[in-house]
Amino acid sequence: MKSRLKGLLEKKRRWLTTIDTLPQLALIGLICGLLSGLVIIAFRLLIETTQAGLLPQGDPENYEALSPVMRLVIAVVGALIIGLIFDIIARQTRQVGVVHVMERLMYHQGRLPLANAVWQFIGAALSIISGHSVGREGPGVHLGAATGSLTGQFLRLPDNSTRTLVSCGAAASIAASFNTPLAGVIFAMEVIAREYTLAGFTPVILAAVSATALSRLVFGDEPVFTIPLLEMGSLGELSYVLFSGLVIGCLAALFIWLLRKFTRLWQQRRFWQRALLAGVLTGLAAMAVPQIMGVGYDTINATLAGQAGIALLIMIVLFKLFATTACVGLGLPGGFIGPTLVIGACAGGALGLVAQWIFSDQVTGPAFYAVIGMAAMMGATLQAPLAALIAIIELTADPHIILPGMLAVIAAGLTCSEIFKQPAVFDMLIKERGLDFRNDPIAQSLRRQAVKHIMEKNLVLTTSMTSTNEITGILKKNPLWIVVIHEDDAYPVVMPASNLAQFLVENDLGSSQNNRVNLLEIPARRYQAVLIDLEATLQEALETLDQEGLDTACVASDAQQAASIKGIVTRQDIEAHYIFK
Repeated sequence: MKSRLKGLLEKKRRWLTTIDTLPQLALIGLICGLLSGLVIIAFRLLIETTQAGLLPQGDPENYEALSPVMRLVIAVVGALIIGLIFDIIARQTRQVGVVHVMERLMYHQGRLPLANAVWQFIGAALSIISGHSVGREGPGVHLGAATGSLTGQFLRLPDNSTRTLVSCGAAASIAASFNTPLAGVIFAMEVIAREYTLAGFTPVILAAVSATALSRLVFGDEPVFTIPLLEMGSLGELSYVLFSGLVIGCLAALFIWLLRKFTRLWQQRRFWQRALLAGVLTGLAAMAVPQIMGVGYDTINATLAGQAGIALLIMIVLFKLFATTACVGLGLPGGFIGPTLVIGACAGGALGLVAQWIFSDQVTGPAFYAVIGMAAMMGATLQAPLAALIAIIELTADPHIILPGMLAVIAAGLTCSEIFKQPAVFDMLIKERGLDFRNDPIAQSLRRQAVKHIMEKNLVLTTSMTSTNEITGILKKNPLWIVVIHEDDAYPVVMPASNLAQFLVENDLGSSQNNRVNLLEIPARRYQAVLIDLEATLQEALETLDQEGLDTACVASDAQQAASIKGIVTRQDIEAHYIFK
């Protein structure tokens, strides 16, 4: 019974090595969405329940009711606790957030460690509860992606399937956080996976749907922001929308520039010192502008309702931008997607009030420009215009926002990237770690397939010293390859079986049963081969061959044991797969 079950699981894994296994992968994507939704719900409940118990009136975001000194104390003490905890754990374990997910996708085939996810959960919760200017969406993406990755690792799925599950988890986290399933899908494809394929879309969509449904069961289907009906006054107002996009683009460029500066600041200092500095800077900023503390969605709602004056909105923009870049750049475990929405909403609201002052009743109210500002700021900082537009459309459920939103998002993105030459914020952070997020079309194609899908399985394992009798037995199996395993070399040696057969005939050894032959000395084409894991993708295989300077790889169920070799894949096989695919 156990052997039959093992065989069935292995068969399912083989199905998932191809890009044509949508039913199986879609089902796992659906399950991954439910699991990720549960994690995000637990994360959000922990934060909001704790905040409600600590803050006045039981309001999870009522930091404004605290005294200035208490705001400073909470921020500093919280940062110090986080710093001391993260200073104790291993350096690689404290790597968290969206950048960590992107790094693991690019360099580790989407295999995210459990320990990092656990510390992300704890660290981000402490950061948000203690009022630091960070968001929960970035940590949520890490937690969702880790849930997908760990699901794939638990099921021992090939790496190409695990990568898809990482995207499923990321989409599920955004969908569950904002109640925006489509925006979650686009975010996962545009920012995390950075590719659009049918095999990727289908399971990711199901993951987003299942996570959103689960989130609505717990938190209801009310939108995150209370947004009035929005409609542009006239087409002539597009000129001011364009101007607003340019202003937001400048803010996005400043955000990325400041974040780079803070990331480089005190890089050689202990983690607790960096965290403490972030806490002090946040606390001092919060003494003047308490609205910058926490996630800040109450500030967005106040802006949309027209409850904030222009002076306060400008103060929030400046102090929120400074505090967020300080917290994230100095290493506190939190995200910045939420804060960019706050900055964009307040900047847009201020621009709307200016427009009303200049043009009187000829322009739409500040709530309209606040929504435009959110989309423009998110799109420009992430360089993900489609994800930003879809998010705003889902949040507003108002088709009138599409036209001006498109103009503002593109204007902001071009201002940030072309005028100020600032890269997408995640690309910048990846490069600050000394890494490069490679995502060319060849790499995209190769990492969708596992080596087990194209490897040549018709082979025979043997030792270097063998008898002609054993050679005859080997050739009767009609193998294509002979894999010679020997103790003197770290690499197995691969040779065509036809060369061995030719040697046998030319030397008339067929009738000599006792002759001993050294397969490493006979005339033949021989190739040193590196061992790679059976679950590796074609991209992994090609990178390994490049690193070792070889052209042949032996695919093994245990990459440390030559005796577990199951197939052969060559550089030509990989290149032919891409060319003729």
